[in-house]
Amino acid sequence: MKKLYNAIKRATLNALLPGRFYFSHKGYCPCCNREVFFQSTNSWLRDFFLCSNCFSLPRERALMLVIDKYYPEWRNLDIHESSPSGGKASLKLRKNAKKYMASQYYPGERSGAQITYYQNQDLENQTFKDESFDLVITQDVMEHVFNPAKAFSEIARTLKKGGAHVFTVPLVNKHRASEVWAVKGENNQPVFLKTPEWHGNPINAKGSPVTMHWGYDIAGFIKENSGLETIIEYIDNLDYGIRAEFNEVVISRKQCSM
Repeated sequence: MKKLYNAIKRATLNALLPGRFYFSHKGYCPCCNREVFFQSTNSWLRDFFLCSNCFSLPRERALMLVIDKYYPEWRNLDIHESSPSGGKASLKLRKNAKKYMASQYYPGERSGAQITYYQNQDLENQTFKDESFDLVITQDVMEHVFNPAKAFSEIARTLKKGGAHVFTVPLVNKHRASEVWAVKGENNQPVFLKTPEWHGNPINAKGSPVTMHWGYDIAGFIKENSGLETIIEYIDNLDYGIRAEFNEVVISRKQCSM
């Protein structure tokens, strides 16, 4: 019955969208752990290639695949996720990790204060004790930080030995050098050095300014400013619904001897 339903749904979409982009592939979703169809009606797969069950995005599925690969015991680890947007990977971590906590940054509020579900934390100036977490997770956050050197250093400080910062970030410059896109001006407002760019922000309708265009040299930047050894995982696997631009997952590890 389910197969018939999915076939009818695909046929209906094809009939309703003549001449428009439509792509579908059957596979297994690492976010909801089900056999599903991955479908998109837009050629920009990064934001539109959705799981038919949980509606996760390719980068969320890539993130969960990497976490499962390197840290299969994540459900029992101390995890800090900064600035979750409410996506399916965040919801899975929140629901299943016994020691998961999430933070957002609320300028003007007391650092470390609990505001609704989130703790108020500025990634550049965190109130956590040294070596508090096994994993720090960020999803498309590090392109919005004004002082990424300080942020990566702070993340390294809060990681336990052997822990890791696992994160997604659009590496738009690829093999070209990373570029500073905006700096902090008066009243913490962005001063853009290039064409102004803003992305969505779950706690601010204005959005978040893009401050960096990262390339693959982000690995060296992280090493220089935090001491963390970094690798970049690029996954292109339709069977997991992972196909899109800027799908890289970055893993920065804190060595046990640090």
